Amino acid sequence: MLKNFKNEILNESKKHWRLVALGIIAGLVIANILPGRSSKSGDIHAGHNMAGSSQEKKILYWTCSMHPQIKLPKKGLCPICAMDLIPVYDGGLESEGGSEVSLTLSESAQKLAEIETTEVKYQEVSNEVRLVGKVDYDETRLYYISAWTSGRIDRLFVDFTGTKVRKGDHLTKLYSPELLSAQEEYLQAIKNLQDSKDSQLSVIRDTAKTTLNSSKEKLRLYGIDEQQIDEIVKRGTPDEHMTITSPVTGTVIHKNGFEGMYVKTGDQIYTIADLGRVWLFLDAYESDIQWLHYGQNVKVEAGSFPGEVFHGKIAFIEPFVDEKTRTIKLRVNVDNTGEKLKPGMFVRTTIQAVLGEGGKIYEEDLAGKWICPMHPDIIKEKQEPCDICGMDLIKTSEFGFAEKPTVKRQVLVIPKTAPLITGKRAVVYVENKTNKATAKRYEGREVILGPRAGDHYIVLSGLNEGERVVSKGNFKIDSALQIQAKPSMMNPAGYYSETENVLTQDGATLSENAGILAPALPYYLSTAKGLSEDNPHVAAGELEKFRGQISRIISGNSLEGETEGIAADINQLKAGLDMIEHNLDSLRVQFSRLSDNLMNIFEKYEYKEDTTLYLIFCSMAFNNKGGYWLQDSKEINNPYFGAKMLKCGEIKKEFGRKIIDTKPVTGHEGH
Repeated sequence: MLKNFKNEILNESKKHWRLVALGIIAGLVIANILPGRSSKSGDIHAGHNMAGSSQEKKILYWTCSMHPQIKLPKKGLCPICAMDLIPVYDGGLESEGGSEVSLTLSESAQKLAEIETTEVKYQEVSNEVRLVGKVDYDETRLYYISAWTSGRIDRLFVDFTGTKVRKGDHLTKLYSPELLSAQEEYLQAIKNLQDSKDSQLSVIRDTAKTTLNSSKEKLRLYGIDEQQIDEIVKRGTPDEHMTITSPVTGTVIHKNGFEGMYVKTGDQIYTIADLGRVWLFLDAYESDIQWLHYGQNVKVEAGSFPGEVFHGKIAFIEPFVDEKTRTIKLRVNVDNTGEKLKPGMFVRTTIQAVLGEGGKIYEEDLAGKWICPMHPDIIKEKQEPCDICGMDLIKTSEFGFAEKPTVKRQVLVIPKTAPLITGKRAVVYVENKTNKATAKRYEGREVILGPRAGDHYIVLSGLNEGERVVSKGNFKIDSALQIQAKPSMMNPAGYYSETENVLTQDGATLSENAGILAPALPYYLSTAKGLSEDNPHVAAGELEKFRGQISRIISGNSLEGETEGIAADINQLKAGLDMIEHNLDSLRVQFSRLSDNLMNIFEKYEYKEDTTLYLIFCSMAFNNKGGYWLQDSKEINNPYFGAKMLKCGEIKKEFGRKIIDTKPVTGHEGH
C-alpha cells in the first residue's frame, strides 16, 4: 500500500511539473529578496550564521512553498505537488524578529522588488462623480390649453406639433352658443346701465351696474381677455367666433384638437412646454449616493454640443433604491435659455464633491446659507420665505453640507494603490525600521476603509498619521509571505485548520473552495431573478456583472490559463460568457449552461459560506430535457419559464456551511 501511495505521489508530481518549476523560480526570487542572500563574501558569511541560528530554533511545522495551506509535523514531500517541504521555525523565518505577518528586505531587495512607500496623512479630499442621464420636460412648466366652454373648433391657427408660440398668440377660433349668449348678455347690461342713468332710484342704477360687472366676469371666466372684451363693446355686436390665445410662451408638444371637432368644457386642445428650463433624470449607484446632496452643483455636457457646459442643481433624490437596477434616481434642474437641450437627449454629468468638516460635503455656494426645500435655486444668506412657493428656507447643513471647508488634520487618507482588498477585508503593509540601517521590515495590518475619494481611500481605523504604507510593490511582499506559508491577504491568520490539510477522494485539497466564487454569486442570483420575471435586459445586465466579477477573481488569484483544478473550472465559466445577448430565449440557454458549470464546481469542491444555496431542477425545461439552477431561497422561481410556470421545479440538493436536512420541496408542475 505504501508503495502504491508513493507511485501515486510520483504520478501526481508529473502532472504538476509546471507548478514545480514555478516553485523553484519563486524560491530563487525569494532567495534574492530576503536579506543576507547576496553573492558578496560578507553576506554569505552572514547567511551561514542565520542558518545556524535557525537550526537552534524549534520547528513548528513543515509546509510547501507552493501550497502554504499544507502544515505537516514531519519532513517529507508535499501531498499535492511532491516538492520537498520546508521548515517553519518558532518566531518565523525572519532574522530580525517582528510579527508573523511581516517581511524584512535589505536595501538591494527593496530596489529589486521596486518598493515605494507613502506617508499616511490628513488632507483635503474630493471625489468626482460621473453620471449619465436623460433630458425631460420641466413638469412645473407644462401648460394645458383646454376648452373653457363647449363648442366647435372652426379654425386651428397652430396646426402642428413643435410650433413655438408667444404669450397672446392666436391658437384656435371657436364657435360656441354659450359664448354668443354671454356676449349678448354683456351688451344688454351695458345698454341697461346707460338707460338707468336718468333713473331717480339708486336701486335700479346699482342693479344695472352689478349686472354689468357679473356679465363681464362671466366672459373672463370663459377665457375672453380684456382686449377682446373692449372689441366687443366697440363693435356693439357679439362675435360668432371667439379666438382663444396662448397664456404663455413655449413650444407646442401635443395637439389634440382638429378643425370641425366639437369639444366639451375641459377638453384638452394643446399642451405647451416652456423649454427655458429642463429636468435631467440621472441614475446613481448606491456607492455614489454618499457624495450627492440636494442643492449640489452639476456640470452637464451633451454630445450634440462638444465643449459646451450647462449648469444645474440637484433638486430631488428619490428616497428608495430601484430593486431591478440597484440605482437611485436623481432630478437636476438645468437652465436651458437657448433651448439647446432637447427632451429625450442623453447627457453626461460631473459632480465634484469636496469632503468638509465632520465628513460632510463642502459646497462653496451653499456653505452657511439657507435654501428652499422645493426650489434649490432659491438660496439666501438668512432665513426668510421662498420667493416662489412662500415656504420657509432651511439651513443647508440639514441637507448634509459643511459650514466651512475642510480644515487641517481632518481626513486621514492613503493612496488607492496601498490597500489589498479581498472584498471582506483590506490589508496594508506598514514600513518599519530594523536593527540594520538599510533594511526595512514590512508588517501586514488590517484596516477599515471609508469611501474612495479620487486617488485616495479614507482610513477610518488601523493607521496613524505619520506611518508609511507600501503604495507600490505590496503584491510582491504579499506573494513572498504566501510562499513562506505566513498569513497574507488571501490567507489571513487563523484561517487554517487541521481539516484543511485532508485530501479529498479525487486528490484535490479543501483549499480549492467553491467559496472563491462568493463575490460573483449575487449577480448570478440576480440574473435568475431577471429571467424568472421575463426581463431580458435586467438579466443580461446582471450576467455582464457576473462575468466582470469572474474576471476579477481570475486576475486577482492568478488563475488565467490554468488547466487543472478549480482554476480550470472557473476559466470555463468565463469562456461561456463571451457573448451575452439581450434575447430571452438565448439568455435562458446560456444561463442553463452556466448553471451546469456552477453545479459541477459545487459538486467537486467544498462550499463553506454561510449563505445556503439550493440546487433546483425543472424536468419540463427545454422541451422536457430538463434544466438546473441555483437559488438562495426555497421559494421556487423558475428562470426557464418565467410567468408561464413560475413554480415548476424541485429542490435536489443544498450547499453551504449550515445544511438543514429537508425533504424536497415540489412546486407546481404542469401546463
